[in-house]
Amino acid sequence: MRYTDRIYGSVEITEPVALDIIATPEFQRLKDVDQAGYSEPHFPGSKHSRFEHSLGVYELLRRFGAPLAEQVAGLIHDVSHSAFSHTIDYIMHDGSGRYQTYQDEILADYVQHSRIAAILEKYGFPLAFIMDDANFPLKETELPDLCADRIDYSLRGLIVYGVASTAAVSHILTKLQTANGSWVFADVESARQYAQLFKELNDTYYCDTRTAHMYKTASDYIRRALDYGYIGRDDLYTTDTAVLQKIKPHHAHDLILQKLWLRMNNLTRWETGDEDGAPVYCKSRCVDPLCRHEGVLRRLSDIQSEWKCIVAETLQPRRHFLKFYD
Repeated sequence: MRYTDRIYGSVEITEPVALDIIATPEFQRLKDVDQAGYSEPHFPGSKHSRFEHSLGVYELLRRFGAPLAEQVAGLIHDVSHSAFSHTIDYIMHDGSGRYQTYQDEILADYVQHSRIAAILEKYGFPLAFIMDDANFPLKETELPDLCADRIDYSLRGLIVYGVASTAAVSHILTKLQTANGSWVFADVESARQYAQLFKELNDTYYCDTRTAHMYKTASDYIRRALDYGYIGRDDLYTTDTAVLQKIKPHHAHDLILQKLWLRMNNLTRWETGDEDGAPVYCKSRCVDPLCRHEGVLRRLSDIQSEWKCIVAETLQPRRHFLKFYD
C-alpha cells in the first residue's frame, strides 16, 4: 500500500497484519469519519479523517522503531470511533464532553466483535495484550505526556488548521526522539515550540466556543434522530455521510429536526452567554514534554516554571454557555 501523507510524505505499508486490518470494513469506514466531529461549517477546509490519523499513528510508531505489536495497537486505536467522532460523548448518557473517553471505553468490546479480532488471532497478537495501553508507552499515555496518538493528531492539526507549515512540522519531527519508552525532544527550544503550538491548537480549535457549538448542535440533531427512531445505534458505526443520508428524509415531517439541522450549519444565529445559556463542556488539552537539557532528560515545566501553571490551568475542562436565536 502506497500513499502520500501530509506529515510523513511518501509512505509504503508492506506489513501483512497491517494490510489485512486496513482492508476490513471496520477500518475502511474511518475514511468518512471526521477527525474533529462536524468541522466544515465551523472550520472550513480543515476536514480530515480518522482513517488518515490512524495510518499516521502507525507510521509514526514504525518510523521510530516501536515493536510491531505497538504499531498494530496504534493502527487500531481509533477504530471504535462513531460517526462524527467525539460528538458521541455528547449523545450517550454515559459519555462526557469534559473528558471524551467514550470511544476508549468501548474499544476492546468493539474490536472483539469485529473482523479485526480474527486478524489479530491469525498473526498471534492476543486481544487482551493489544488492548492494554500499559504495554505500549509510546502509543498511548495520559496528558500532559506525549504519545504517538497525541503527536500525530497535533502535527496533523497544525497543518490542516494552518497554524504551522508543512516544513515547520517536518522540523518538529526531526527534533523528536525516544528514550526508555518515552517521547523526548532533542532540546529545550524545540520542546517549548511544540508545547506552545499545541496550546494554540487547543485554545483555538480543540475547546474553542465554535467547537462547543459544533458538539452541541450536532449532538442535539443526532440525539433527536435516535430518540425518534430515524436511525439506530448501529447506524452510528457506519459513516458520517451514511448517518446524514438516513436522517435527512425526516426533515420534511419533523420541523424540530429541521431546526436542529439549520443550527448545525448556520453560525450566525447564536452567541455565547452567561449561565442562563446552554452549558457545553469541552475537553482541554496541554502537553509538558520531556526534553534533553544539560545532559539529562527533564520536563519543560521543570526548566520553565511558568509552564507548570499553564499546564495545570489548561487541563481543566472548558465550559461555554450558548444561546440560540431561531
